[in-house]
Amino acid sequence: MAEVVAAVPDDLLTAREERPLTDDWQHARTFAHHAAARDFAVFPAGKTKRPAIPSPHSPGRERDTCRATCGRPGHGVLDATTDHQQIDVLFAAAPWATGYGIACGRGPHHLVGLDLDRKNGLDGVADLARLATEHAFTVPATATVATPSGGLHAWLSAPPGAVFPNSVGKVAPGIDVRGPAGYLVGPGSLGATGRYVFMPGTNPNRIAPCPPALLALLNPPPAPAAVAPVAGLRERVHHQKPYVRAALDREAATVKAQSYPGRAKRLFASAAALGRHLPTGVIPEDLAFDTLLDAGLATGLSRAECEHTIRRGLARGAGTLRPAA
Repeated sequence: MAEVVAAVPDDLLTAREERPLTDDWQHARTFAHHAAARDFAVFPAGKTKRPAIPSPHSPGRERDTCRATCGRPGHGVLDATTDHQQIDVLFAAAPWATGYGIACGRGPHHLVGLDLDRKNGLDGVADLARLATEHAFTVPATATVATPSGGLHAWLSAPPGAVFPNSVGKVAPGIDVRGPAGYLVGPGSLGATGRYVFMPGTNPNRIAPCPPALLALLNPPPAPAAVAPVAGLRERVHHQKPYVRAALDREAATVKAQSYPGRAKRLFASAAALGRHLPTGVIPEDLAFDTLLDAGLATGLSRAECEHTIRRGLARGAGTLRPAA
């Protein structure tokens, strides 16, 4: 998948030049038009980062089910558009707007937004670097926006049709994910504590493809049943044949003994080793999964990382793993 390139006007690159507060609405509208010219769908936002236009519906079923079918503005990211005339209509309905949102997941960019928090003890940048090491992918150079709180919004592109949930702290504690039905605050917007700007040193015209290994982490498989308590797990292993017990115990011990930064790789290798026995039914899949999940959690990996890695490892061993798109 090729990277997406779209030219950024010069005034977007000099966004740090503050303008009078009385110009904030015009400033936001101008930047929203620039984004729309680059084929990003936008809508007005306020200083709180929330959509600026209130819902036209009273709380209740209509608000929950309308999905912008009523034709009135006030549906948040569903209002987002690249139509310049409609953008002016939306901003006219929100004279208090100081920024704009960019809808993620829509073509042609199919934007994946990684919100890397750096506050309240979190460090999403370090979390992303750790995931890259654990799962053997390289974080690409890509358009990145600096937020007023000291965090970063990394812009990546996904393949058309890619589906993954918006999430807060699930991939890693300091990483929030914005995809289909989500949005990012656009550069040039003014928030409660400052302005969003392209980070110096990054190329705003480059939106790199999301690495397949990272994209897979953003879309984990359905969660299996909760792992059995340790005592129950040991009892289940104890009742297996000696060969099966030895294989499970060996791989679990190997995973638990692995130190950072190779924990996920080791977990994947052990899952693949056990997965080779799944087609014959020698080792029950649920027991292999629970044993490895218990071992992986003991290393400090998150449950989401463990489940994703084990599922892929078992499938690799069984010969059913599909290559990443």
